[in-house]
Amino acid sequence: MTNTFTTLAQAAQGGDPMRTIIMFGILFVVMWVVMIRPQQKRQKELKARQESLKVGDKVITIGGIHASVNSISEKTVSLRVADNTFVKYDRSAIATVLTKANEKSDK
Repeated sequence: MTNTFTTLAQAAQGGDPMRTIIMFGILFVVMWVVMIRPQQKRQKELKARQESLKVGDKVITIGGIHASVNSISEKTVSLRVADNTFVKYDRSAIATVLTKANEKSDK
């Protein structure tokens, strides 16, 4: 009985360390390809859209407010949400810039 437990313990600890390192490396690469890389790509695309805002663009904020861009400064955007109603947001609060195709699919 003691021999069986000793043999199992030695088998669990006696694996090839290089094989373990390779397995962790493969696991990291798979995680990066599946999770991290697509998120970084989405962040770059969103930042590019936020940087390319221009007056008149229709946008949706992270809070879900649909508005059009009234004026733009370096870090903030003034949005027109209704007649004579303007709100000022950080550029980072813009979640979506609507295009003609997006507007048609919303209706």
